[in-house]
Amino acid sequence: MGTLVLVVDDEPNIIDVCTVYLQREGYQVISAMNGEEAIRQWRQHNPQLIVLDLMMPGKNGWQVCEEIRNERDVPIIMLTALGDEMDRLMGLTMGADDYLTKPFSPRELVLRVKGILRRMQRTSMETVVNAEAALPAHILRYPGLEINVLHRSVRVLDKDVELTVKEFELLHLFAAHPDQVFSRNQLLSKVWDIDYYGDTTTVTVHIRRLREKLEPNPSEPRFIKTVWGIGYKFEGREPS
Repeated sequence: MGTLVLVVDDEPNIIDVCTVYLQREGYQVISAMNGEEAIRQWRQHNPQLIVLDLMMPGKNGWQVCEEIRNERDVPIIMLTALGDEMDRLMGLTMGADDYLTKPFSPRELVLRVKGILRRMQRTSMETVVNAEAALPAHILRYPGLEINVLHRSVRVLDKDVELTVKEFELLHLFAAHPDQVFSRNQLLSKVWDIDYYGDTTTVTVHIRRLREKLEPNPSEPRFIKTVWGIGYKFEGREPS
């Protein structure tokens, strides 16, 4: 049985094209043409990834994403209209892991799907190996911060913090390489597993969301620091 992908869009031709290309790559595909049906399909079939259009009649993509995120963490790729930057920013802020602007290449969609799922599988395999070898590496501890890679859980000052798939993968990458500076394009490549350049909005928004969840004062971050003109780095030392 192939990985199950839910495609949600109110345009039948987009669903048809996405279905054909994803099925060619061995994925199982179910679909919905509105937000209410998307929620029903998600709850009934528990897909491993969702391709979600933002602008739909009735319950829109933002509302669907928010409802899903309140119950479970599943990768979401949002589809937005070309040039609607505010739509993309809102989608990412509400928990989408990636986005594509319409019109989009179905081949690029397949690459994005593969990249997200491959990254999740790789992380899962690494944590299983660590657990079987009884290595402590699956728990990363810094003052005020604990990251359990095996359980994909995070605690800040002894309080649980809920992260999305991509938020967790970003934090894990940073915390596993303290003081190493990553450019935005490097983060796109390592976390999204796709080399595409130019628009780094995805990274910027995810960093901002991480800071809001981890930092008492996100405007003066303690963990994820901005290296001006280059990118970001992680600092886990006690503040001076």
